[in-house]
Amino acid sequence: MVYPYIPHTEEDRKMMLSSIGLQSIDQLFEGLGEELQLSDSVPISHGRTEDEVQRMIDSIAQRNVRGIPFLGCGCYDHIIPATVKSLSSLPSFVTAYTPYQAEMSQGLLQAIYEFQSMICEITGMDVANASLYDGSHAASEAASLMIGAKRKSSTVLVSSTIHPFILAVLTTWAKGTDRTIRILKEKEGVVDLSILDAELDESCAGLIVQSPNRYGLLEDYSSVSETLHSHGCLFAILSDPLSLAIQKSQAEWGADIAIGDTQSLGLPLAFGGPSCGYMAVTESLMRRIPGRIVGATTDAQGRRGFTLTLQAREQHIKRERATSNVCSNQALAALMTTIHLSSLGWSGMVEAANQSYAKAHYLAYHLAQLPGITLIWDKPFWCEFPLVFSDAKKMRKFLQELRNEGIFAGVRLAALTRQAKDELVLLVAVTEKRSREELELYLAAARRVMK
Repeated sequence: MVYPYIPHTEEDRKMMLSSIGLQSIDQLFEGLGEELQLSDSVPISHGRTEDEVQRMIDSIAQRNVRGIPFLGCGCYDHIIPATVKSLSSLPSFVTAYTPYQAEMSQGLLQAIYEFQSMICEITGMDVANASLYDGSHAASEAASLMIGAKRKSSTVLVSSTIHPFILAVLTTWAKGTDRTIRILKEKEGVVDLSILDAELDESCAGLIVQSPNRYGLLEDYSSVSETLHSHGCLFAILSDPLSLAIQKSQAEWGADIAIGDTQSLGLPLAFGGPSCGYMAVTESLMRRIPGRIVGATTDAQGRRGFTLTLQAREQHIKRERATSNVCSNQALAALMTTIHLSSLGWSGMVEAANQSYAKAHYLAYHLAQLPGITLIWDKPFWCEFPLVFSDAKKMRKFLQELRNEGIFAGVRLAALTRQAKDELVLLVAVTEKRSREELELYLAAARRVMK
């Protein structure tokens, strides 16, 4: 009998068994005990019709609780133009194919090239790659680059105000190797740079910081690059790219490496993913940057064209010496960011960033007037801010009552850090997508609960 998805005939199977000296397929599994093997009667229910499956899935989906999200901590609910989904869904783009053959892939290659160009413009850096998996991946690649760039180094300094999930990935990256992640302590919600010089030694390869940081606060990195470079160390700043429309770029702070996550630019919320990481560097580090790079050139007829360049750095050539292996499917997420940025333009980015800033500060100011709620630090922030409650009971009541009214009021910081000092801290995020009516609904509910 020939099965539609099993190409081998009975004669094919007999020939393969004979070539390895066996008589039957059962002999292949004699090394396994009977208790590990499936019997003839596998306990699987009978199939369902298409309509039955659709009804079952719909009933499961209805369990989701809908509400107005003031949630952040790395994933934010921004406005996404309809062009993003429409264009990125074109069959020509939805492919797992890696565009190695330039003569077949000019459209996809140009889209990646535009992504790189936009990231360079936003960060102020010289070279960007064709994207990474997410911000955590970008941070670990930055750490690898730092150690690879400085001989005899094995340590990377990391700010304690970096997102706890990114810090966890960096810790995993170093585990089981001779590499070390050393934490630079925080002071009043931002990294304590007064101790930086004392922390730098021969083993230190560089420093990774984040702004806006895990609390949503904007950090000041004046003179940091000079201090690091005087010790032969590199400087990496992780930033939400949308925030760079109104705050200093990584290049303006003197960073060597710009990293982050483009989720805020065209990627919807979907249980935390998928996302897209970005990485850009100065020209001197161009040959150390991981992943693909698309370059522009001209062909024999003088026509502009695009191709993968500096490929000797990549896994399909260097294999075990390559720093990274990035799936080509990631290009689809980068494409969504590219379409989003093209739709907004620079003025649209500034408008979205300014609206997020203004709405977040409006909500923060009025919440801080309520009894039992305080803004922890008098520090600048962008679209996310930390509130501290006077006691745990009030905080639980606040979150539950607002949820009952269809409002996701924020994220408990302790849920991310698992630290007792963060038990009473609530992170509230406000993007340009939140309307004035939604802000007033939040405040009205908060006033009723905290009166």
